[in-house]
Amino acid sequence: MSQRLIASSALASILALGLIGPAAAQESGKEKCYGIAKAGQNDCANLSGSHSCAGQSKADNDAGEWKYVAKGTCKAAGGLSAAEAKAKTKK
Repeated sequence: MSQRLIASSALASILALGLIGPAAAQESGKEKCYGIAKAGQNDCANLSGSHSCAGQSKADNDAGEWKYVAKGTCKAAGGLSAAEAKAKTKK
């Protein structure tokens, strides 16, 4: 197998997982909740685009960081919707 084929297969796998993950969370009754993740415990990329992976948040409860929570529980946990988080981070 050529190095190029191996690299392209790996990239295709990573992209496929990125597309399947959010869909699976939505089907399982979860929603993104912003502003509740502890440092290093976010679920994926933040709103500002300063990182694109889980576990890379630098501060507790950053409004641009999110975690998946059960639908309907975000507000009770003190979290923000995507629109609220975007508005808060633009200030």
